[in-house]
Amino acid sequence: MYFVRKIAQLVLGLGLAFAGSTHLGSNRAEFQAQVPTLFKDYADVVVLASGVVEILLGLGLVFAWKYRVQIGWAVALFFVAIFWGNISQYVNGVNAFGLNSDSARAIRLLFQPVLVIWALWSTGAWRARRHPTHI
Repeated sequence: MYFVRKIAQLVLGLGLAFAGSTHLGSNRAEFQAQVPTLFKDYADVVVLASGVVEILLGLGLVFAWKYRVQIGWAVALFFVAIFWGNISQYVNGVNAFGLNSDSARAIRLLFQPVLVIWALWSTGAWRARRHPTHI
């Protein structure tokens, strides 16, 4: 099970680093469309900052195995924090990333909890919270 969790952590880390890099380039406008209306005046700053954070968290998952539990919690909290943008996209009917219907945007909302669980499970963060000696 350890090997499966480690592979899952590496895949998540690489995915985060890649997604973060697209915040800075190719998908910048798509990510700006997801920024909640409260922050629309700062959409570019929000997208750039979240991209940098996403890259750092992804690299942390890949290279900082010693701190996997702490990084796992940070990634889970990051996924919770950016969920607001996904909700905003759904509520405001914003088309981005090919999500051009309410049903497509609603289905996407269901995947955010999966990402939170993935971060906590793959890093052993949830297990460490319940059983600190079994990291």
